[in-house]
Amino acid sequence: MNEPETIKQILDECKTIAVVGLSSNAFRPSNGVASFMLKKGYKIIPVNPNETEVFGIKAVAHLSDIAEKIDLVDIFRRSEEAGNVVDEAIKIGAKAVWLQEGVIDNAAAKRAEDAGLLVVMDRCWLKDYVRIMK
Repeated sequence: MNEPETIKQILDECKTIAVVGLSSNAFRPSNGVASFMLKKGYKIIPVNPNETEVFGIKAVAHLSDIAEKIDLVDIFRRSEEAGNVVDEAIKIGAKAVWLQEGVIDNAAAKRAEDAGLLVVMDRCWLKDYVRIMK
């Protein structure tokens, strides 16, 4: 988990990203990070039961509502809620999970790794992108 090679592999290979907790509020970190992802050519799927759309993209309530294959599940939820999202990511066959800065659930990260997913925890996707993909 959090190995530089894992982070680079996710940034290089995971092009379809479900952003759980994505908010339409431009002042929320999830919005800024996902907006950056879009500008860099990644496909974003907003996952938030309180949103109908973000960036003009239809939002879904749950990962299981997504019809296409998801490469990465990016988690902007409280640490105590992250485990359920990780379990859903495993169930839908995601390739990787990324728990954003401040989102920590060691047991969930281990479950994901044991299921064969790439795992990054307590790091910012955008900061790592800027640092690695210059």
